[in-house]
Amino acid sequence: MKSSALLLVNIGQLLTLRSPAGNGRPRRGRELSDLGIVEDAALLCLGGKIVSVGKSKEALRDPWLKKNRKKVIEVDCEGQVVLPGFVDSHTHPAFMNPRLVDFEKRTAGATYEEIAEAGGGIRSSVEPVREAGKSQLAEKILSALHEMAEQGTTTVEAKSGYGLTPKSELKSLEAIRQAASQWPGTVVPTLLGAHVVPKEFKDCSQKYVESVCKEMVPQAARRKLARFVDVFCDRGAFSASETRQIFEAAANSGLNVRAHVGQVSETPLDTLLAFRPASLDHLDHVSDDDVRKLAGQDTVATFVPGANYFLGLSRYPAARKFIDAGVPVALATDYNPGSSPTASMPFVLSLACTQMKMSPAESISAATINGAWALRMQDRKGSIEAGKDADLALFEAKDYREVAYWFASNRCALTVLNGVLVASGGSGELV
Repeated sequence: MKSSALLLVNIGQLLTLRSPAGNGRPRRGRELSDLGIVEDAALLCLGGKIVSVGKSKEALRDPWLKKNRKKVIEVDCEGQVVLPGFVDSHTHPAFMNPRLVDFEKRTAGATYEEIAEAGGGIRSSVEPVREAGKSQLAEKILSALHEMAEQGTTTVEAKSGYGLTPKSELKSLEAIRQAASQWPGTVVPTLLGAHVVPKEFKDCSQKYVESVCKEMVPQAARRKLARFVDVFCDRGAFSASETRQIFEAAANSGLNVRAHVGQVSETPLDTLLAFRPASLDHLDHVSDDDVRKLAGQDTVATFVPGANYFLGLSRYPAARKFIDAGVPVALATDYNPGSSPTASMPFVLSLACTQMKMSPAESISAATINGAWALRMQDRKGSIEAGKDADLALFEAKDYREVAYWFASNRCALTVLNGVLVASGGSGELV
């Protein structure tokens, strides 16, 4: 998957997401609305990096380009919209099967917690992952990555979390690494051994926490299989005290941390914020005091409205409260078999606009540059600037607001992942 010299010309709206000089923090408040739009634009990519960005006329006068034009793949964007590739900063692709029994129970009125208590939910995905070979799991993950790329996603955070033994969690991370090696985009692996307490530890959760801390975390770090450690800190999963233990183990092993929190119930954030997590995700139930505390840090609040939609919830995260308070926010799919089986970031943007009252511009910032901040990859991802990775998405649209406007269809015409051009349309094949 070798990158090519690539020139995109005749771009109607190029959303650069360039930040003002010296702004070394994730976007907040009004900054979310500044997309850095260049009209009638062009950009040149070489060696998987963005080399120059400007007006089409300027680009075509470039001396190097005039000399090497025949060596460059040229794409006429026909006046359409180009934006940074989406950074999907919260996904769970390491699973084998859809959870159709859970889905049907929910249509009959069962809640997320009721299904979990009856043996469904996360635990029902465990046995198939434990039984699967690494290559089988990698194949499933790679298929999901291709589907994401077809809809404009170029960087994906990928969690383990359905093995729940040291052997199966490490196997899941190995499968993520294998899939990532066959995909031109960028994958950020996360250990989520603390997804839920497995049934064999039902009455002794502390012993399972010790297994996560003493076996999973050190081995994942030593083998460089993960960059982050995640914990599902909520009612029915892990307490703030247990989360602290796992975060301490992660810090001791040199791994960064993030957490699911506030999806089902409110958890005071002090314990978690003390570790300066890159991101806290879901946040459906958060106190006003904790919103103010988040505003004082660079921890990104990542919303995953696809889960609220699929679970049939009427309540969505209070995005406006977070944004107005100055909290940096991101958007992600939460791609998983139980509560958000979608690979579509454009659909998530649509939900953010219609259900959370974010503006189209805010949603794009949250899905690109702030998603990069949520993965601590803001120096490489999330905006279109010289020196950054050539991660781009071309949409069949004349106005950027159409990206969130059209839903239940794919308007992404092509994606560029680290300089490799991929056509949308179902195959995931390179062009």
